[in-house]
Amino acid sequence: MRVTNQEGSVLSLKNKVEVFFVKSIKHRKKKGFCMTRDVMSVIIDKWSLIIIYNLGYFENMRFGELKGNIRDISSRMLSVTLKKLEAHDIIQRESFSEVPPRVEYCLTPLGIELAEKTVELNDWFLDRFVQ
Repeated sequence: MRVTNQEGSVLSLKNKVEVFFVKSIKHRKKKGFCMTRDVMSVIIDKWSLIIIYNLGYFENMRFGELKGNIRDISSRMLSVTLKKLEAHDIIQRESFSEVPPRVEYCLTPLGIELAEKTVELNDWFLDRFVQ
């Protein structure tokens, strides 16, 4: 990712980090919390990215489908993680008035962007560290 200043020149890593921190501090003062830390704590856990990638691939999934695709996740952990992702507007939960009740999950536009960015990061890891 290239970061440029107002004159259009590429910034050094030190300057990129400085720009990031200035933006982060402005946001924290405006909103009262650190968005970066809060969002990172949501997605950097054992299950969130796996759920996000499943929804990115299959688009709409029911709870049982997610559970079937994600080995070793408990129903409780899947439920807790889905609620956390929904609370941060990364996924959307849709309930259907049917008998039996049906609930489907999908990525929000923010979730789609997040999935795209994290796939890029994972590709970078694979290209650099997996032989």
